[in-house]
Amino acid sequence: MHAAVTRIQVPRPGFNYTFAHICILNNDKTCIVDDIVHVLEELKNARATNRTNFAITYPITHLKDGRAVYNGHQLGGVTVHSKDRVKSAEAVQLTYYLQSINSLNDMVAERWESSFCDTVRLFQKSNSKVKMYPYTSSSLREDFQKTSRVSERYLVTSLILVVTMAILCCSMQDCVRSKPWLGLLGLVTISLATLTAAGIINLTGGKYNSTFLGVPFIMLGHGLYGTFEMLSSWRKTREDQHVKERTAAVYADSMLSFSLTTAMYLVTFGIGASPFTNIEAARIFCCNSCIAIFFNYLYVLSFYGSSLVFTGYIENNYQHSIFCRKVPKPEALQEKPAWYRFLLTARFSEDTADGEEANTYESHLLVCFLKRYYCDWITNTYVKPFVVLFYLIYISFALMGYLQVSEGSDLSNIVATATQTIEYTTAQQKYFSNYSPVIGFYIYESIEYWNTSVQEDVLEYTKGFVRISWFESYLNYLRKLNVSTGLPKKNFTDMLRNSFLKAPQFSHFQEDIIFSKKYNDEVDVVASRMFLVAKTMETNREELYDLLETLRRLSVTSKVKFIVFNPSFVYMDRYASSLGAPLHNSCISALFLLFFSAFLVADSLINVWLTLTVVSVEFGVIGFMTLWKVQLDCISVLCLIYGINYTIDNCAPLLSTFVLGKDFTRTKWVKNALEVHGVAILQSYLCYLVGLIPLAAVPSNLTCTLFRCLFLIALVTFFHCFAILPVILTFLPPSKKKRKEKKNPENREEIECVEMVDIDSTRVVDQITTV
Repeated sequence: MHAAVTRIQVPRPGFNYTFAHICILNNDKTCIVDDIVHVLEELKNARATNRTNFAITYPITHLKDGRAVYNGHQLGGVTVHSKDRVKSAEAVQLTYYLQSINSLNDMVAERWESSFCDTVRLFQKSNSKVKMYPYTSSSLREDFQKTSRVSERYLVTSLILVVTMAILCCSMQDCVRSKPWLGLLGLVTISLATLTAAGIINLTGGKYNSTFLGVPFIMLGHGLYGTFEMLSSWRKTREDQHVKERTAAVYADSMLSFSLTTAMYLVTFGIGASPFTNIEAARIFCCNSCIAIFFNYLYVLSFYGSSLVFTGYIENNYQHSIFCRKVPKPEALQEKPAWYRFLLTARFSEDTADGEEANTYESHLLVCFLKRYYCDWITNTYVKPFVVLFYLIYISFALMGYLQVSEGSDLSNIVATATQTIEYTTAQQKYFSNYSPVIGFYIYESIEYWNTSVQEDVLEYTKGFVRISWFESYLNYLRKLNVSTGLPKKNFTDMLRNSFLKAPQFSHFQEDIIFSKKYNDEVDVVASRMFLVAKTMETNREELYDLLETLRRLSVTSKVKFIVFNPSFVYMDRYASSLGAPLHNSCISALFLLFFSAFLVADSLINVWLTLTVVSVEFGVIGFMTLWKVQLDCISVLCLIYGINYTIDNCAPLLSTFVLGKDFTRTKWVKNALEVHGVAILQSYLCYLVGLIPLAAVPSNLTCTLFRCLFLIALVTFFHCFAILPVILTFLPPSKKKRKEKKNPENREEIECVEMVDIDSTRVVDQITTV
C-alpha cells in the first residue's frame, strides 16, 4: 500500500509530480514518513533473514539504529505480551505530509490527494480482506458540503407538502370566503425573502455552507405565523365594511405583535452576526437569517398585504376564490349537477340574519373545531388535573435528560452519512483511542539547559505524559555516561552539539534543537521541542479539551516559556467557541429583549408569563433532545436560540390577549385567546410539521440534528400553547373579577341626549340618553 501511494503521479504540462516532489523533507532531504513504515520494513527484513529476535513494543519501540519511536497513534487494537511486546494489532494508520508553499504546490497537492483516495479504493478492491479508510485535508469540507446535495430531493418533497398543507389550511367550503391563494402567496412571500437574503450574501462575498439548510425552516416558522395571523384577523372583520377599512383593521390587530417578534428575531440573530461570534459558519448563518427575516417583514407588509386586499375585493364582489368568476345565487344552481353546486357553495349576505353575521367563517374546519369543541374541553374541570399531571411527567423526563447533557465535538455530527469522514473517524475512535494525539511541546526561549533546576521544571510541567523527545532521552544518555548535568553552560552546549553529531541514537533528534553560534564560537540553544502523549481516551472530547486547557494555563504561568500544539486542537478550539459564543450571545440577546420588551408591553405580567414559558420550553427541549441522543454542538445551540424566538412568536399573542382582558372570568378569556389566535398557531404548526418530516429521511447527521431539535421545539411549544397555558392560566394570576380599570380624563363616557318635543307646544315630551 505504501509503495502504491508513493508511486502516485500528478501529470502537469511537461512534468509528472510524485509524492517525492511535494512531500515534507527531513534534514537529509528525504521524505518524512511515519515510523511505523520503518518498523514494517524491519519486520519484513527480519522475516526474510529468518531472524526471530526483532520485537515491537507498545507504545514506544526501538529500531535497529537505536532510535526510540512512538507508535501509539500508528498501531491500533493492540494486544500485548509481557513487557509491552506486541502480539497483534488490528489496525495501522499511515500519514503522508505534503508541502504547501505556493499556489502551484497547493494545486498539485490537491490533485494528489484526490488520486490518493482513488488509489486506496482500487487497492481495497484487490485486497478485500483488509478494510481501508482514506482521509485527506479536504475530506471534511467536501463531506460537510455533501449534505446540501443529498438533501435536494427531500427539500423539494418538503416544499410540495408545505404548499399543499398551506392551501388546505386557508380553504373552506364557502367558495367566496375561502382563501387558498393566500396560503400559496404566503409561501411565495417567505421564498422571496429567503432568495433575497441568499442573493445579498452571494453578492457581498459570503460563502455558502450546509448550515444554510436551517434558514428556510426558520423563515417558515416565523413567516407563516405572521401571514396566518393576518388572515385570522381578516375573519374577525365585518363583511359590510369596505376593503380598505377591513385591511386597516387587520394591520392594526396583527402587525404590532408581528413587528415586535420580528424585532426580537433581528436582535437575536443580529448579535449572532456581529464580531462577537468568532465562528464564520455561525456568523454567516445568523447574518443570512437576519437579512431574510428583515425582508420577510417588508414583503409581508407590502406584497402579502396587497394580496390580502386583492382577495378582499374578490370576496366583496362574490367571485370564486380560485377561478375569480362571479358566483351565481343558489336559485340559479338548482338545475346544475351536485358536484357543480358543491364547488360553488357560498353564503350571500342577504341570506344571513344579523345575529348570524359573526358566524360566517365558522364553516372553516379549524375555527369550528376550536370554538365549538376544543376550548370547552381543555377548560373542563375534569380535564385540568390530567393536564397538570402530564406537565409534571413532562418536567420529570426533561430533568432526567437535562442531567445527562453532553457536549458533542465529533466530526461526524456535521457531515453526511456514508462518507469518508464518518468511516475514518469511526475506525480511528475504535482502534486509536488509547492515547491522545501527539502534542508538540515547544520551548521558544534560550534557557539554562545546563541548570538542574530548569531541567526539573521542564520535567515537572510534562509530568504524567509519555515524553517522546530529545530532552529526557538525552538526560538518560548523559547519566549512562556518568556525566554531571550540572556542567557549565559552554561545556554543556558543546557536549549537546557533539552528542547529536556523533551519537547515532540521537542523530534523528537534530531537528528538535536549534543552535545559535555567537561571535566567540560559543554555541547557544535558542529553541527546542519535545512531543508528549497523554494516556487519555480520544473518544472523550471533554477530557481532551481539559487537557488542552491545562497545558495552556501552564504555558502562561510557568517559568519556562513554551507553547503546545496539535492539529486536533484547532478543531477543539472551534468546538469550544462554537458552544461558548452562541450561548454568550443568546444570554446577551435575552437580557436585551427583556429590557426592550419591558417598555413595549402594556402589562408587566405579560413579561413574567412569557419568560416562564420560554424557560419551560427550552428546559424541555434540552432534556428531550439529550434523551433523543442529540448532543450540544454548534447546530443544536443555534436551534435552541431560534427556539426562544419561536416560543415568543406563538405564545406572546395568547398571553397578551389573556392578561389584558378585563371583567368576565379567567376561563372566558382563555377561551377568547384560543379562539382569536389558536387558528393561526395551529395552521402554522401543521405546515411547519409537514415541512420537517422529509428532513428526517436525509442521510446526514447534520440534518438529523436539525430535524430533531426543530421538531422538539415545535412540539413542546405547541404543547404549551394548547394545553399548559390554557389550564394554568385558569387558576393563576392575573385575577379578572377584582381588576378595575382606573378612570382618567382620557377615558370619559360619551353621552348623547335626544329630546322628543311636541310640535304643537314647547313642552318636552321625552328624553332618550345613549351611553
